[in-house]
Amino acid sequence: MRFASYLLVLIAALTASATFAADSLPSELDRVDRRAELIGWEAVGRLDMAGHGTCTGALIEQDLVLTAAHCVLDDTGQKIAAGKITFRAGLRNGDYIAASKGRAVAYAAGFTQEKDGAIGAANIARDVALIQLEKPVARALILPFPIHRVRTSRGELMVASYGRGRNATLSVQRACNVLRKFGNGVMTFDCDITYGSSGSPVLAYDGGRLAVVSVVSALRQEGNKKVGLGMDILDIIPTLKREIALGSPQQAPKPVVTRRITVGAEKSGTSVGTRSVGGAKFLSSN
Repeated sequence: MRFASYLLVLIAALTASATFAADSLPSELDRVDRRAELIGWEAVGRLDMAGHGTCTGALIEQDLVLTAAHCVLDDTGQKIAAGKITFRAGLRNGDYIAASKGRAVAYAAGFTQEKDGAIGAANIARDVALIQLEKPVARALILPFPIHRVRTSRGELMVASYGRGRNATLSVQRACNVLRKFGNGVMTFDCDITYGSSGSPVLAYDGGRLAVVSVVSALRQEGNKKVGLGMDILDIIPTLKREIALGSPQQAPKPVVTRRITVGAEKSGTSVGTRSVGGAKFLSSN
C-alpha cells in the first residue's frame, strides 16, 4: 500500500469506537516530576497558542523553538500571530525555567492546511516550523538541542512531550525506533505520542549528545498499536532560519527576564476548527 494513500485527519474527529488511548504505553514513559529529573531536558517546553490549543516545542538555539507547522496555524490556515504564542521551557507542575512570547514565526514552504483538517504525506514532510522568541534564553540556564547530522538515526530514539493528561509535566520516552522511511523524507516510529505531542522533538545521540532527528507530526493506528509520523528536518531548518533572519522584526527585542510563576489551568474543550480537542492540537489517521 502506498504511503500517500493514508489520509490524516484531526484526532478529535475519530469516532468513539476507535481504539486510541490517551497513553497507550504508560509504563515506558517517565514523568519528569522532580526538578533534578529535568536536567538535560530543559530545552523542551510547552507551546500555548492563545485560543488555538497547545503543542510541544524544543529550543534549537537560544531564541529559536522547533515545532510542527500545523501548531502555528489557526483553523482557517492562517499563521497565528507570534505574540499569541508562549513558550515555557522546562514546564513542570506550573513552574518553568524560562518563558517568552514569540517574536516571529516561519513554517516550511508548501505546507498547507487541507480541507476538513486533513493532511497528506506531502504535507507531513513539510510539517515543520520555527518560532523566534521575544526573549532569548540564557545559555547558562538552558542548552539548546543541536540538529542531528544524519538524516535518520539507525539507533534508538527518544521523544519528550507534553501530551494530553500529562501536559503540566514533561514526559520522556527513552527507547523507541524508526520503523519505516519513505522517499519523500517521511518516517514512522513506534514512540508513544498522543494529543499535545505535536511538535515534540524526536531525538537520537549524535557524537555523544542528544540531537533532534525529526518532529512529531501525526499518528495513525496500525492494528492494536499507534504509529507516529515525522519527517527529515536537515534541509528544512536552514531555510526557516534564513526566512526569520531576513524577515522584518515584529517588535524590538526585550531584555531577558527569567521568572517562575504558576501557569493557569488549561481551558478544557478548546476548539480547533469545529472539533473539541481538549486544548491540545494533534493530527491522526483513521
